[in-house]
Amino acid sequence: MNSVLTPLDFLARSARVYRDQVAVVEDERRLTYAEFNQRIHRLASALRKRGIAPGDRVAVLAPNTLAALEPHFAVPLAGAVLVMLNTRLQAAELAWILDHCGAKVLIADPQLLPSLDPVRAGLQYLEYTTGDHEALVASGDFPFADPPPPEEDGIICINYTSGTTGFPKGVMFTHRGAYINALGEALEHGLNARSVYLWIVPLFHCNGWCFSWAVTAAGGRNVCLRQPDPQRMVELIQREGVTHLCGAPVVVASLTQYCATHAIRFEHGLKIVTAGAPPSPAVIRAAVEIGAEVAHVYGLTETYGPHTICAWCEEWDALPLDERAQLKARQGVPYLIAGTDLRVVDSEMRDIPADALTMGEVVMRGNNVMLGYYRNPEATAEAFRGGWFHSGDIAVMHPNGYIEIRDRKKDIVISGGENISSIEVEKVLYDHPAVLECAIVAMPDDKWGEAPKAFVALKPGREASAGELIEFCRARLAHFKCPRAVEFGPLPKTATGKIRKNELRERVWAGREKKVN
Repeated sequence: MNSVLTPLDFLARSARVYRDQVAVVEDERRLTYAEFNQRIHRLASALRKRGIAPGDRVAVLAPNTLAALEPHFAVPLAGAVLVMLNTRLQAAELAWILDHCGAKVLIADPQLLPSLDPVRAGLQYLEYTTGDHEALVASGDFPFADPPPPEEDGIICINYTSGTTGFPKGVMFTHRGAYINALGEALEHGLNARSVYLWIVPLFHCNGWCFSWAVTAAGGRNVCLRQPDPQRMVELIQREGVTHLCGAPVVVASLTQYCATHAIRFEHGLKIVTAGAPPSPAVIRAAVEIGAEVAHVYGLTETYGPHTICAWCEEWDALPLDERAQLKARQGVPYLIAGTDLRVVDSEMRDIPADALTMGEVVMRGNNVMLGYYRNPEATAEAFRGGWFHSGDIAVMHPNGYIEIRDRKKDIVISGGENISSIEVEKVLYDHPAVLECAIVAMPDDKWGEAPKAFVALKPGREASAGELIEFCRARLAHFKCPRAVEFGPLPKTATGKIRKNELRERVWAGREKKVN
C-alpha cells in the first residue's frame, strides 16, 4: 500500500484541488494551477521529443522566472535529472559543470545564454540549447503521454556546490528527499493554500531551499522576481499580499533599510526565512520594526538547504528585543523531518558537552541529507565518514540543545550566502606574473557579511596595483569570488613554510567578531 514519494504528486494534487487558484505570477502574467500543470506537461513532452530519456541530465540557466520554476516539475516528469546552474558563474565555470554532469539539454534565459558563447563549442555532451522557453513549452503535448514511473531513491536533481575545495561537487537529491524536505518547509513555516511566496532566494540554491516544491505542495502562489530589488520587492509584497519570502541576511537588510527610509510597515504579516550567514541582531530588530517575523535556519547544499531552525519558545517573547535577537541568531535544532539527527562532535566522533563553550564539528544524517556527490565516490566517502555527514562547520551546543555556529572550515569565505573557495581565488592570483605568494581570507563586509581579501607578496622587481590584481581576477572568475581588497607585504609562515592564514584572519577581524553561519 506504499506509494512512491515524489514532488510530482504535489503538482498532480494541486492541479486537481486548486485548479482555478493562481499558481504563478510573473510580471503581469498569472497562471492558474490548471494552466501551470498543462505547461509543465508540455515542457516534459518537449524534452522527450528532443531525445531526453530517463536519467539524462537537463541543465537550466535562468533567474527566478517560469523558465527556472517549471523545470523543477517538468524535468523529473520526463524522468530526467535537473541541474540548476548558478547564474553568477562565468562561462568557463559553467562549462565545467555542464561537462561534468553530461547535460544533454540546456534551457537558458535569453539574457544569460550569450554568456556561454566562448565555451559552447567545447561542450561535448550538450546536444540541444534553447533560449526561447515559451517556444519550447509550446512544442510539447498535453497531457504528456506515458511519463516514466519515478523511483523514490532515484536522483531528481544535482546541485553543484560553489567549489569550496577547488572544483565544485555535484550534490545528488532524491525524489524521496525532495518530497520530505518540501513538506518540512511547509510545516516549519506554515505554508498553506492562502500563502503567497515571493521568489528571492535563487532557484539554483538547493532548488530554492526546496520551496520550489513546497509552495506547490501547499497550493500557494509563486510570485516570480527576476532581480531582488527592494523597491520591486515592496511593490509585490503589497500588491500580491506576500506572506513568505526567503533570503540571505543581506537581502533582508536591504529590504528593511528601504522600508525604514520610506516609512513602510507590513501590517498583514510577513514571514522572512533567512540563512547563508546568521542575521545580526540589528537586522532582526529592523525586520520586527517593519512588521516582519524572521525565522533563522541553517544548512548546506548537502542537506537540501535548511537542516535546522531556531525554533522559537513562547517564554522568550517576554525578553527584551536585544535578547530575543541574540537568541534568534542561533542555528537551533533540527527540522521536524530531521528528528534528532544532528550532533556536535569532537575529532573522535564523541558528543561535546552542552556547555555553550566547547566547540566541535556539526554532523548530520537522515531524511534531509544528500545521496552523495555525483561521479565523486572519494569525496562522498570522506563526507560520510563515521556514518554521518560532516558539515565542516564548528559550533557549540547550548544546554537547551540549540547549536550555535562559531566558525566555518577555516579558509572558506561566505559572501552574501555564497561559499567562495580561497584556493580557487589563490590559483588565479598565482597566474599573475607579478605575484610571488598570496593568501585569501575573509574580511568583514557591512553589506555581504564577508568578502574576500587578498594578501600578496610580489616578486622582486615586479609591480602590480590592487586594482590590477582585482581586475585580473574579475576577468577569470565570477565577480563575487574576487578580492574586494588587496594588502601587499611579506606573509607570515610556519616553520615548514606554510602561510599562517590564522594570523591573517586575526589581523583582518581584530576588534570585530567574525560572523558566520
